[in-house]
Amino acid sequence: MSNPVIVVHYHEVWLKGRNRRFFLGKLSTALRQALQGIPVVRIEKPGDRFVVTLGDSAPQQEAMARVERVFGIAFYALARTVERNMEAICQAAWEESESLRFESFAVRAKRSDKSFLQSSMEIESVVGRYLLEKLKAAGRTVKVRLKDPEATCYVEITSGPALVYARKIPGAGGLPANTAGRIMCLLSGGYDSAVAAYHMMKRGAHLSFAHFYGSGAKPGESSLHVASALARQLVPYQFHAKLYRIPFEPIQREIVRYAPENYRVLLYRRMMLRIAEVLAKRDRALALITGDSLGQVASQTLRNLIAVDSAARMVVFRPLIGTDKMEILATARKIGTYDISSEPFHDCCPIFLPRMPALYASGEELDEAESKLDVPALVTQGLRSTTLEQFHYQGAEIKSEVFPALQYRASRNIATA
Repeated sequence: MSNPVIVVHYHEVWLKGRNRRFFLGKLSTALRQALQGIPVVRIEKPGDRFVVTLGDSAPQQEAMARVERVFGIAFYALARTVERNMEAICQAAWEESESLRFESFAVRAKRSDKSFLQSSMEIESVVGRYLLEKLKAAGRTVKVRLKDPEATCYVEITSGPALVYARKIPGAGGLPANTAGRIMCLLSGGYDSAVAAYHMMKRGAHLSFAHFYGSGAKPGESSLHVASALARQLVPYQFHAKLYRIPFEPIQREIVRYAPENYRVLLYRRMMLRIAEVLAKRDRALALITGDSLGQVASQTLRNLIAVDSAARMVVFRPLIGTDKMEILATARKIGTYDISSEPFHDCCPIFLPRMPALYASGEELDEAESKLDVPALVTQGLRSTTLEQFHYQGAEIKSEVFPALQYRASRNIATA
C-alpha cells in the first residue's frame, strides 16, 4: 500500500498574479515548519495543489491537526494515491465512501493533466455509476444528487498519481504567514486583542506583541501569565514571536498625580502607543494593532480613538472596529484564547479608574492634559524596564526564553522617535 498523502488546496493565492510564486514559496515553507518532527517523505506541487507524502510511521491525525493551523490553505484532505486508470480510481472511491453514512452523493473530478484520456465529466460519470451500483448491492438506499449532496467523492488527476478522497476539511484560509510585513500588537490579557492579532496574522502579517502590566506576579494578580499564555497560543500560526513586557503602574501613578482624572484612561493608552511605537521601530514593524471595537467602552468612542491616535506617528490598525462582543468571543473560542483570557488577572487600565471618564476628548485636550508630564522621560522609563520573552514553535513544541531588561539610551529623541 502506498504512503498516505495530505492534499492541500489554496485559493486566495491564485489572485496574486506575478507574485504568486512568492506566496506559494511561503506556503510551502509554512507547511514544512508546521510538520517538523513528523516523518514526511516529500512535499510536492503537482498542478494547483500541494501533496504531502507522509512516512510509514507518521501520526496522521497529528499531521492533519498541524496542517489545520497553516494560513493560506482553503481546504485539505487525507487522500489515497492510486494508478491513473479508471479501475483503480473506482476501487479507491469505493474504499473512501463505503464507511460513510449518506443518502445522496456526487463525484467531483478535476483533471489537471490533460494527457489523461477521460475528461472530468467522464470520470464523474464512470465513478458515480460504479459507486451507485456498489452501494445498492450493499443494500444502501442512495441516489446521485449533484446539488448539495450529503457526501462527495473527489478525484484529482495530476501529473503523478491520481488522488481520491471523500473527506474535505476547511483550512485556516487567509494568506501564508510572513507575507505582509511586520506589525506590533498591543496585547492585553483580554479577549479582544488576541482575536485582533489572529485576524492580522491571517492576512499574512508577522506580529510582535507589547504587553503592559500592573503589580503582582502570581496568577490572579499580574496579567503577565495571561499575556504569555496568549502569545504561546498564537505563535504556531507564525512559528516565532516576541513578547515585550512593560511594567506600567509607575507610569500610571505619574499620570494620576499630574493629569485630570477624567482623561486618565486615554492618557494611559496614549503612553502605551508611544512606547509600543519605539519597540515597533526596533523590530522594523510598520504599524500598530489594538483590539478596540467602536463604542464598546468609554475609551473607544470615535472621538476618543482619534484623540488617542494623535499621540502616535505610526498607523494604528483596529481589525475589530466593526465587530460586536459576541463575534469576538466566538472567534476567541475557535482559536483557543477564550479560556486563557477568562483566567483571573488584574488589568492595568482599570487601576485608578476615573469616576466619570471623558467620552468625547480631542487631541488638543489630551495634549493639554499631558502638559505637566515629562512624556519623553516616561517613555524612556517604560522602555528601560521592558523585558523580552521570545517564543519558537518547532515540532509541535513551543519553547520560550526571557531576556533581561532591554537597554535604551535615555535620549529624548530616541524616546519620542
